[in-house]
Amino acid sequence: MGPMHRPPLRRLAVLLGTAALAVPALAHGQAAPPEPTGPDFEAILTADAKVTKAVKDALADDRAFAAPAAFGDLTGDGTSDAVVLVSTPGASGAIAAYVLSALGTDDGELRVVYRSQSLYRAFVRASRGALIVLTPSYARGDDVCCPTVRLERTYVYDRRAKVFRRTASRRLTRTAR
Repeated sequence: MGPMHRPPLRRLAVLLGTAALAVPALAHGQAAPPEPTGPDFEAILTADAKVTKAVKDALADDRAFAAPAAFGDLTGDGTSDAVVLVSTPGASGAIAAYVLSALGTDDGELRVVYRSQSLYRAFVRASRGALIVLTPSYARGDDVCCPTVRLERTYVYDRRAKVFRRTASRRLTRTAR
């Protein structure tokens, strides 16, 4: 399991462990270990003109963070695309989802090719070249944790039109326990 796929607490433990190892090295005049590299998803989103002001403000004010949620070839170009969620640490959870791809770029830089910017407690996954977005649909009396229904929407990239199109939508009803 790569560093981007570790659970948050495990990543934190790894970072703290790395920092603890770096402190004695710095005391003896040695260089600190290099920072992990990879795409700066937050910078890509904030530079995109079509990302909403609300999402950009939440990222800038540290009320939300951008993190990869899934990887897969969603655009059909043979390379992996990143599904990035913008999430809040509170009950709202994931409030926006994006697909970042290098498709159509000469320099191989990632750019936003899909945006869903008004979500609440969303979950996403990549499956067989499709993006699947799940959102809760609450009934009276549902707890925040446990909606009666989840809406599942499937999106597939249309290479000719260069957009993601919804190809399926279904309601997933919670079974009684």
